[in-house]
Amino acid sequence: MTRRKWPVLLAILFLAQLVWYLLYTDRIVQALRANAEDVSEIYARVQAGIQDPAPGAAEEALFGLQGVIRESGVPLVLTGPGDTVLAAANLPFEADPAIPLGQERIREFTRRLDLRNPPMGDSALTLIHFGDPPAARGLRWIPWLQAGGLLLTAVLGFLLIRMQRRAEAEKAWTAMARELAHQLGTPISSLQGWLELLSLPSPERPEGLGEGEIAREIGADLRRLERISHRFELIGREPELREVQLGDLISSLHGYIDARLPRLAAGVDLQIQVPEDLPPILGNEVLLTWALENVVKNSLDALAGRGGVIRMEARKEKDRVTLMISDTGPGVPPEVQGELFEPGVTTKPYGWGVGLALSRRIVEGVHQGRIELAEDGDPGATFHIVLPAAESAG
Repeated sequence: MTRRKWPVLLAILFLAQLVWYLLYTDRIVQALRANAEDVSEIYARVQAGIQDPAPGAAEEALFGLQGVIRESGVPLVLTGPGDTVLAAANLPFEADPAIPLGQERIREFTRRLDLRNPPMGDSALTLIHFGDPPAARGLRWIPWLQAGGLLLTAVLGFLLIRMQRRAEAEKAWTAMARELAHQLGTPISSLQGWLELLSLPSPERPEGLGEGEIAREIGADLRRLERISHRFELIGREPELREVQLGDLISSLHGYIDARLPRLAAGVDLQIQVPEDLPPILGNEVLLTWALENVVKNSLDALAGRGGVIRMEARKEKDRVTLMISDTGPGVPPEVQGELFEPGVTTKPYGWGVGLALSRRIVEGVHQGRIELAEDGDPGATFHIVLPAAESAG
């Protein structure tokens, strides 16, 4: 049986046990009601025998009571001196007290009854040994049914959580693979173009484009491939953390983004405000750059075709550093705000929802920080990235 069929089988078993439990408890309720009716009938017969002055009325009432007791299903054994079995009713087996074998078998049964319910009467005359009514015997199985149901519920819950985590992991890995293919696609396509130009005779190449310039561009694309490979390699293991000046990192990111603004989003003004006395943070420069780059690119996508302003502002707050990245775009729709950092969640028709999920993994999982979408009521979107200062982390 495949692993995926186990939860279905357990769910069917749980439902079957639930139905059985409901039917079983309903049966016990009906038996308890029947016992109540028997007690009422006994009371009525006793009252009738007491109030009826006619000769033989009391004896008739006693015989009637005996019949009611027999029909109740309660095991009863009447013994006399020397443990002689005088009468028995509602035994779980067939035995004749008139023969020695039947006497011995019934006496063995009475010893088991006495362990649960002490006999009543005078041992020198007669003793009445009695067992549990059918409803009480049925109730003994209720705890086991409940325990089994709880166990199945726990197992089903565990399997469902495990399946959900596996589905989320598969979703994340799928999105990660798409993101990797997307990031690798640009430099690879560029390399293919440069190789095609390099294969052309010099007179057929664009004017002024020599082999040296083509080699430099190929080298730049190779460095981009190496940087992409290094990023994804660090995501899969525990990276080394060092003191990082967030101001230098943001300046480097500003230069990288600013050089690409004409292609990424026309009419976008990227504003940076970082104090000079900002303390260093303990982090990995490659991964932090990637995380911030993803957030900034998210803002650039929001401003695509409309222009606007992206602000990056950092400040020190006690033992941590807070970086705010805001834009004047349309903002994040309310229906996705709660799961914006989940893998596969995106507001773009062409996106895969990986960038912000990676940023959260880097900021929170690697650097023990926090990244969140601020709800300040201002137009656009504002992200707060909180990172521990190196002095507090040490």
